Amino acid sequence: MFEKLRIHEHMEVATSGGQHVGTVDEVKDDQIKLTRSDSSDGAHHYVALDNVEKIDDNRVYLKEGTPVPMGAGAL
Repeated sequence: MFEKLRIHEHMEVATSGGQHVGTVDEVKDDQIKLTRSDSSDGAHHYVALDNVEKIDDNRVYLKEGTPVPMGAGAL
């Protein structure tokens, strides 16, 4: 189990296989808000905290099978 407080701004968010999904803008309620500058459509995207598998160094890994929001990680 991870601690929500360990997730902070500028951390990388990746799939379970290590593919870049986005960069943390902030943790808001029970979601990770990704930066707009890291998306192909210029919009904020969100990932539920329930989808986090682990935190390693400065990277948040999502559980296998977590859908990547449309437009996120496309740069």
